[in-house]
Amino acid sequence: MAKKILIVEDNPDIRTMMATYLALNTYEVVEASNGYEAIEIALEEKPDVILMDIAMPVLNGLDSARAMRETTELAEVPILCLTAFGDFYKERAKAAGCDELMHKPIDFVKLEKVLREHLH
Repeated sequence: MAKKILIVEDNPDIRTMMATYLALNTYEVVEASNGYEAIEIALEEKPDVILMDIAMPVLNGLDSARAMRETTELAEVPILCLTAFGDFYKERAKAAGCDELMHKPIDFVKLEKVLREHLH
């Protein structure tokens, strides 16, 4: 059975590019465009991994990750934070409950390696 990945990204072009890559690599993909929507979709879809942009409207990725960590259903789901701000958010991401911080633009070879580590 394909592993399910939730992509949380407010930029539709980036979200589509990531979804296309992941789908071509046999992952099931669900999408959200902001942190609030991400919580609702994650609770409904129960993804195996969440790829979470940090800078988003409505609810940013760090606040969304914190809220997810407070739920029984999502407390253990790996959250990989994505940012174009380098390591600026590294400590904040860890404090919010994110398992990894990855830089944009996305290095898909590195992403695949990180996904395998968290999906074992």
